Amino acid sequence: MSNFRWVICALLFLATTVNYMDRQVLSLTWKDFIAVDFHWTDADYGFITGMFSLFYAIANLFAGKFIDWMGTKKGYLIAIFVWSTGAVLHAGCGWATMAIENYDSIETLRLVQAGSDAAVAVATVSVWLFLSCRLLLAVGEAGNFPAAIKATAEYFPAKDRAFSTSIFNSGASVGALAAPATIPLLARAWGWEMAFIIIGVLGYVWMGLWVWLYDKPRSNKRVNQAELNYIEQDVDLAEVQDREKDTEEKAIPFLKCFTFKQTWAFLVGKLMTDGVWWFFLFWAPAYFSDQYGYTSDSTMGILLIFTLYFIVTVLSIGGGYLPKYFVEKRGMNPYLGRMRAMLIFACLPLLGLFAQPLGAYSAWWPAILIGLLGAGHQAWSANLYSTIGDMFPKSTIGTIVGLGTMTGGFGSMAINMGSGQFFTWAAAQGSAFEFFGFEGKPAAYMVVFCICAVAYLIGWCIMKSLVPKYKPIVVE
Repeated sequence: MSNFRWVICALLFLATTVNYMDRQVLSLTWKDFIAVDFHWTDADYGFITGMFSLFYAIANLFAGKFIDWMGTKKGYLIAIFVWSTGAVLHAGCGWATMAIENYDSIETLRLVQAGSDAAVAVATVSVWLFLSCRLLLAVGEAGNFPAAIKATAEYFPAKDRAFSTSIFNSGASVGALAAPATIPLLARAWGWEMAFIIIGVLGYVWMGLWVWLYDKPRSNKRVNQAELNYIEQDVDLAEVQDREKDTEEKAIPFLKCFTFKQTWAFLVGKLMTDGVWWFFLFWAPAYFSDQYGYTSDSTMGILLIFTLYFIVTVLSIGGGYLPKYFVEKRGMNPYLGRMRAMLIFACLPLLGLFAQPLGAYSAWWPAILIGLLGAGHQAWSANLYSTIGDMFPKSTIGTIVGLGTMTGGFGSMAINMGSGQFFTWAAAQGSAFEFFGFEGKPAAYMVVFCICAVAYLIGWCIMKSLVPKYKPIVVE
């Protein structure tokens, strides 16, 4: 049997890695490079990340349907072209701000007196320019997971989907792992603009590989009959032969998707937990800079973020194996096995409750505990995505993934925009604001960490109450 399905999985992994590196460039450069040039506050950055999440959420309302309509190959190509172009365009925001505000150099922008009307004007213009680029980035990135999940459903049988999803989904943590080891150094050596350009160009390279290697299993000359039989083991062969021409008739109408509890279970799972991952993705570098003085381009700052995402990367891959064990060794159906595994993974984020208190002893404690929390999220996320393939026909997978990612984007918008405003307010309050023995901004971090820690268990309970048993949707 050929094993070309794992080559496709590797391509999905690479795309997700590039996706998260593009997303991470801003979080690793804003505090120590961009904010210095444009006089940004935490509230400015929170507004940008919150609006990016909103753009991403709205785009996902259409991205899944777009992928289902265009097909996996063309849809994925268009998505990565759009987000790579958006990533590269960030590099022009400094030049555009200078042109609009009539400054002759970045150094002149930097020397504007902090808090002055001129500084506010520079910050406002630059924020809106970055938002324009983030809009393009968000629209393109919205297509990544619907296309990747659809490709996984095409190339893997149900019992292997959680494992293959966990592998390509680990690209998120690998991208987040590679980013702190490269982006701050690029920004320090050649400027933050080149960091956006170099990372953005990687997407164009991936497009060439995708055009060369991808086709549907039945049309791909690299997939032999034995592998095709393995891929299609869950489906009656007579149905397989007619599947291509029947796809449109079997698709679930968009509005009808909302009549199924299975849809709402997935939406709740994404709403409750996606914002947690995005919060730490966007704010972890600033957290270590604010609380411990380790800038993103310092050796210690790089090591802390690298360690955090190294833990996520190594441990999250096991998230796909645990439900496989429950299904194959314990005889559970795929849905029950996934829900049992997700309950276990939902407990890992509780460790985030101790990150801030133990941080009083060493910055390594938050790095390790947030890493464990992130590993729990990635394992949870891989299995959450796989429940779609268990419950819905393949013709509707992209649509459901898009809807779920949209709700996850709303959750992310709330936590990121809210955190930016909250951190700015708490810093101004100082000792007047206290929580669990912390004052000012550290107290605000503690509040957000507590919210993140309990979100998964709440989400799991709601999902289980909505869909207590395995019940796939059959389209008449």
